Amino acid sequence: MQLTRFTDLGLRAMMLLAAGESQEQRITTRGIAVAAGASEHHIAKAVSRLAELGLVRTRRGRSGGLALTDAGRQVSVGWLVRQLERDREVIDCDGDSPCPLLPACRLRRAMAAAKEAFYAELDRHTITELVGSSPLPVVLPAPRLQLSTERIPS
Repeated sequence: MQLTRFTDLGLRAMMLLAAGESQEQRITTRGIAVAAGASEHHIAKAVSRLAELGLVRTRRGRSGGLALTDAGRQVSVGWLVRQLERDREVIDCDGDSPCPLLPACRLRRAMAAAKEAFYAELDRHTITELVGSSPLPVVLPAPRLQLSTERIPS
């Protein structure tokens, strides 16, 4: 089963937030984007969904940042992936050109069972557990620009 990039970024954001908390770092959307090698826009969309789910608390402004909620620390990875993937089918039998084997096919049922086994395994883990006590490479807050007081010669 291949997860969408959206789910991948959501999981990375959650793990970076968990690791950042353990190191008492302020994590921002920009910092996650740099760490994940993704655009800030894509990370913002994933973080927005995580906030809708009640897993991430966001604070705007100069001293803003992101933090996991208690629910975010305790959520199972399986539940989170289901929410981010919106529980889509592994294969599309009913798409634009429906499969002619559909009435007698057992593949769809087997794939659904495999997907549930995949989620059941992920249900055994939490984000906090995956991060554990091992230090993950957490992005430091972006360096502030140093404004020069020197005048540029004209």
